[in-house]
Amino acid sequence: MKKLLMIMLTFALALTALVGCGSSNKEETPAADNLSDVQKIIAEAETMTLEELAAKAIEESNGKTFYGVGNSSRGKSALPLFIEYLQSIDSSYKLDFEWQQPKNNKIFDQLTADGLKDVGTFAMTLIQDGNQIESKMVQTGVLDTFIPKEWAEANGTTADAYEGYLPLQTLNKIFEFNCVNPDKTYDNCWDFVAEGEHGLFMDIDSEIVGKNFLYMLTKDEYATYLKDAYDKLPANEQAYFQPTVDALAKDAEELGLGENGKYALAWIKLWVNSYNAVTDDGPICNTLVDASAVDKFGLLVYSKVRSVEETDTVSVNNIKVAAYQPGYEGIGGYAYCHYLFVTDNSPLPWTACAFIAYMTETVEGFSAWGKDLGGYSSNPVVAEGTEATYHHSEGLSAKVACETTMDKGYDWWVNDGKLVVEDPVYCASVAFTVGSWIEMLDKYTPE
Repeated sequence: MKKLLMIMLTFALALTALVGCGSSNKEETPAADNLSDVQKIIAEAETMTLEELAAKAIEESNGKTFYGVGNSSRGKSALPLFIEYLQSIDSSYKLDFEWQQPKNNKIFDQLTADGLKDVGTFAMTLIQDGNQIESKMVQTGVLDTFIPKEWAEANGTTADAYEGYLPLQTLNKIFEFNCVNPDKTYDNCWDFVAEGEHGLFMDIDSEIVGKNFLYMLTKDEYATYLKDAYDKLPANEQAYFQPTVDALAKDAEELGLGENGKYALAWIKLWVNSYNAVTDDGPICNTLVDASAVDKFGLLVYSKVRSVEETDTVSVNNIKVAAYQPGYEGIGGYAYCHYLFVTDNSPLPWTACAFIAYMTETVEGFSAWGKDLGGYSSNPVVAEGTEATYHHSEGLSAKVACETTMDKGYDWWVNDGKLVVEDPVYCASVAFTVGSWIEMLDKYTPE
């Protein structure tokens, strides 16, 4: 085991990675002579306003068909709004479009295959999983980062100075529990991996951002969250977890983790050994909001509460958000980004840049996602306008206004809610070491 872990660690130290949800090192900009045709257009587009990009898009794509692909189906909702925006500038403008949402992580294979063409089918993409984006898409030259000028300015920087991918939004997945039984509470993140607990969770092999969440727990910042929460447990509960923590101290050392790494590995092991794998967050939400789901909990995307249909036995009032409860200790869930890219062989690069700028620089452009809880625009101006429009903090984005549907916002979740935020750089650095260690864990199988 020790030899294997040391080999994995040595390999991982050789890995490099780029930007992410708030951190990274921007890829080295190639010399002008080495830029692809699309990269040359992007370089020019990064100096232009949305209005200027719109004029270029109208000239380039009038009467054509725009193909997009993404992990989110909402691109299909955003494109008609973008077309209406362009038509407000030129009433004769017409654009047909198709938006695809590949399942089971096939988006990387689809983009890779399309990237082999001289001129691709897809003009742009909205994609998640910073780890695979870096290794499979950016370093291989399939996707190019475009930073809209006015987006950069809203974030207090410039397109040249900004380091990282372009995030459309940050989404959160949070711990929620059925509260029909008032005696069943979760006041510490270690309660979710206690004896006999089996949380509902999308399997880490089917949604890789869930695996990135586990990687991130080993980063010093988040391992410390777990250690601090552990210290707040009653002595009898600590006694249950302590043997696992102690048994993993050597693994943590061999994996090159910090002083609290053993607490992270212990939580990860207990979680993987106990969670009930579910195919999608929708069914998790539908289970938890039913009055019959007594004593059940899940880790799921916050926005799913929007789709709850209230009945005599089903209600958002049947669930609580763990991190919102007074005295709750430890992590409240995790966060990851949806990133926007132009394909390096885009057939409509100007239109792709204009569409990306529209989604990241206007409330209307972000509205396809902004109606939901738990999705936060990367543009502070758009984020403020979205809140003013949809009143998430008042619980008005759901049919029932209650504590569960009152979104406390990005800043609260990252700080007070102690979200574990995906960092592609860190994920890539431990994907082989910690990732291989996780692969060796025994997954829970319901009897």
